[in-house]
Amino acid sequence: MENIAVKEVSYQYTRRNENDEVIETLSALSALNFSIEEGSFVCILGHNGSGKSTLAKLFNALQLPTEGTILVSGMDSREEKNIFPIRREVGMVFQNPDNQIIASVVEEDVGFGPENIGLPTDEIWQRVNNALSAVHMEAYRLKSPNHLSGGQKQRVAIAGTLAMEPKTIVLDEPTAMLDPSGRKEVLESVLELKRKKGISIILITHYMEEAVDADRILLMDSGKLVMDGSPREVFQNVERLKEYRMDVPLITELAHKLQKKGFPIEKTILKKEELEEELFKLKEEGFVLQESFTASELPGLSELSSKKPEAGDYIVEAEHLSAIFQEGTAMESYALKDLSVKIRRGSLTAVIGHTGSGKSTLVQHLNGLIKAKSGEIFVSFRENPPLVKSGKSFLFFKGKKTVIEKKGRLSLSEEGFDYRALRFKVGLVFQYPEYQLFEETVLADVMFGPLNQGKTREDAEALAKDALASLGIGEELYAKSPFELSGGQKRKVAIAGVLAMGPELLILDEPTAGLDPAGRDELFEEIAGLRKNYAMTILLVSHSMDDVARYADEVLVLHQGELKLEGTVEEVFSRKEELEDMGLGLPQIRALLFDLKKNGLDIQLGNTVEEAVSALSHYFIEEMRKGVSHA
Repeated sequence: MENIAVKEVSYQYTRRNENDEVIETLSALSALNFSIEEGSFVCILGHNGSGKSTLAKLFNALQLPTEGTILVSGMDSREEKNIFPIRREVGMVFQNPDNQIIASVVEEDVGFGPENIGLPTDEIWQRVNNALSAVHMEAYRLKSPNHLSGGQKQRVAIAGTLAMEPKTIVLDEPTAMLDPSGRKEVLESVLELKRKKGISIILITHYMEEAVDADRILLMDSGKLVMDGSPREVFQNVERLKEYRMDVPLITELAHKLQKKGFPIEKTILKKEELEEELFKLKEEGFVLQESFTASELPGLSELSSKKPEAGDYIVEAEHLSAIFQEGTAMESYALKDLSVKIRRGSLTAVIGHTGSGKSTLVQHLNGLIKAKSGEIFVSFRENPPLVKSGKSFLFFKGKKTVIEKKGRLSLSEEGFDYRALRFKVGLVFQYPEYQLFEETVLADVMFGPLNQGKTREDAEALAKDALASLGIGEELYAKSPFELSGGQKRKVAIAGVLAMGPELLILDEPTAGLDPAGRDELFEEIAGLRKNYAMTILLVSHSMDDVARYADEVLVLHQGELKLEGTVEEVFSRKEELEDMGLGLPQIRALLFDLKKNGLDIQLGNTVEEAVSALSHYFIEEMRKGVSHA
């Protein structure tokens, strides 16, 4: 039975000037036709700007089609009388949880929807309990949402929708800010609702791995539906998907590359367990990889594995930092607890940890948004922020100040430390880029920082254009409002605004959240360029173990406000059990190789697709050949 029917639906965004005259019309959706069956799990994929979020808003009548018809349980969304009933039937979870959290206490926020539709008190609280349990937020029910991490807020937003028990739940990038275990828990929760209560799930995601359990995948491109099929049908088109700026699950990509190397893997692989089964079958059959190259010509893992950072000095050192939220109340909790970390100059250092582990609190200390109450932070920039000391004489009252420049290691707690100047040296790009975009045009927004530094307008414009160019933002976007851009473009403009001020340390808090696969890869390429061209140190806060494995030099692991592990990528990801105990996991490829090794394949471990191809090729050329010769 059809739950949602989309018939010849198009949608256009219209820009008007101050006289309400139309100056531009942009097509977001074009002549869409499809239906969603009751109780199904449908995943919508597409690059940034493909029309996914626009379509999601049409499902729930937050927007109405410019042309065509959307029917929800037979109700036409264009009829005003149907709008409220449709919104009861179709629950929405947005990318940014701040857009739908309204109450001052978590349990009250979750209960707002059920109360608003007039449910009895006992049922309201039962639904609140069930929803909080589903997203593992019971311990936070009496906390203020303002004191939660980004990932915790997202769980609250999901719980608020779950409590309404709609017939359909639309989730627009719901797990972008969650740690690996949190992501898994949330998806398991909504799928359980599908199984037990027949709720339809519509998931918009850029994590290909989240799509493999869907009944159906819809692929969008430029407002049109370009693919429609099961995950196995869609993900077999590896090269075609890349043309649409999309990707396949990492396990699927690995299987595809092994096939191209000559491994006789016939079916499209979607899950780790499927590839393990295929590889063990090849071992049992005595398969020997026949290639034009020899094992000695393959790159070794020593060439591919994580780089050991060169010995060097540290740009930032934090010693014994502690931070307490809601201190002196019954809800007092440590955000940081006796934390000491060092950031090596010129490195790309990743900070990982479960949601609420203290990652964002730490980075806000490093650029002075939060001043350390316990512990000390030292910086050592090429040009340190000055010490501005006020004199005690009468001249002081006339505004006379003494500016002292110090080279080398400088404490942020030293008297007269200029925190404003620190923020020019330590650039922070937030999880949600729209929080730091505010000017009328892209160019004006990026110029703001240099102008605030005292640069001339001419110099500020030159710095802004250089920063935008380094991130692939062309002149055609200079005059646009930042709020008209796609999520990926907003993020790049936010980064450009920080780059234009010439920071020596760039902190990126979940920079790839909300980016399509191609946008993610492009951003990391641009980050690599920043390190090279600007001699910049990068501090990356991420929940993506795969991104960390591929791009980081060093890793810091936080848990409940404490530093639990630190080292190279290889050193940290060799601690499997400890990571899993902290709600983290291994990169997908390392998890696969670990299981293969544990179950009898004598292979070297690695973290990336390239490392896995090398390890498995070595094994099936050398090890299996040895077995054949012994026989």
